[in-house]
Amino acid sequence: MAILVTGAAGFVGSNTVRMLVKQGKPVRAMVRNLEKAKVRLGDISSKIEIVQADITDRSRLPRLMDDVTAIVHTIAVPMERGDATYDEINYQGTINIVDAAEAEGVRRFINISQNGARPDHFSHFLRSKGRAQEYVASSRLEWTTIRPSVIFGPQDEFFNSIARLVRLTPLIFPNIGGGKAQFQPVSVYDVTVAIARSMEDDDSIHHEFQLGGPEILTMKEIEKRILKAMDTKRLLFPAPAWLLKPPVILMQTFLPGSPVNTTLLELLKEPNIVGENALITYFKLVPKPFSGDNIAYLKKATASDALKKMFTNETIS
Repeated sequence: MAILVTGAAGFVGSNTVRMLVKQGKPVRAMVRNLEKAKVRLGDISSKIEIVQADITDRSRLPRLMDDVTAIVHTIAVPMERGDATYDEINYQGTINIVDAAEAEGVRRFINISQNGARPDHFSHFLRSKGRAQEYVASSRLEWTTIRPSVIFGPQDEFFNSIARLVRLTPLIFPNIGGGKAQFQPVSVYDVTVAIARSMEDDDSIHHEFQLGGPEILTMKEIEKRILKAMDTKRLLFPAPAWLLKPPVILMQTFLPGSPVNTTLLELLKEPNIVGENALITYFKLVPKPFSGDNIAYLKKATASDALKKMFTNETIS
C-alpha cells in the first residue's frame, strides 16, 4: 500500500515526499523528469518508489494506482513553456488524475491548489487552478484541498528567483510592481504538515483550507528581508508593472528559464493574503515567519546559478 505523490520532483512535491517518509509512510513518487528527481530525491531514493509518468498521458495513469490508498496531487505549472500550458497541465492534468483515481477505486485525494484560485479569475493561471478544483469537488473522491499563499523554503522558485536576480544587479534593484503588492508567505514545512495531517483526518474531507504565514508583507518588505538574509545591500527603486512588462516579455520569449512572466506581473494586482488561516484555526500550528533562519537559504543564491537557470532552465538543488 502506498501514497502516490504527483509532481514529486517539484518544490511542494519533493517536500511532501520527505514529510511522508519521515512519518514512515510508503511513497510512490510520480515524476516526469528523472534527472530532476535525482537532484531532489536522490538521497532518499532507497526509501521510496520513483515512477516516471506524464500527467497528460491518460493511458499510463491507471497503472500507477495499484495498491495506492491516497493521492497528493501537487503538479502545476506557474509559467507556461511550450506544450506545458495552464490548461493542459493545471486543468486537464487534474482531470486526468482524478478520473484515473475514480476508475481504479482510490478514494482519498489531497489537491494542492492556490490561494485566490477560482474558475472566473482574470489570471489564466489562477483560472486554471480554480477550474481544476471545481472538477475535484464534483468528483466522487474523498477530497481535501489546500490553498496556500506564496510558499517559501529551500528550492522555492519565487523568492530564490528574486535572490538570484539580486546577484545579477550589483548596485540597484527594482521594487517589483512598485513594491506595494501584498503577500502572506507560508513555509513549505508548515504546508507539508497540513497535507500530512489532512490525509489522516476524516473531518477534513470535502473542505478547502487557506494557508498563510503569520505576517502580511508588501513586496518592498519582502525584498528588504531577502537582502538582509543575503547579507547584502541594494538601492531599491519603485518599478511599476508597466515599466517591467517590456523586459519581462523579452525574458519569457527568449530565456528557457525566465524567472518571471507577464502572468506573474498580472497577479500583483490582487493581494495574495488569506482570510481564515487554517494553519492556526484548524491545524493548530504556529506558522513560521518569513525571516531569520527560515530564509537563510537565500544567501546561497549565486550569479552563476541565476545565469544557468535563465539560459538552460536546469534544476537548481
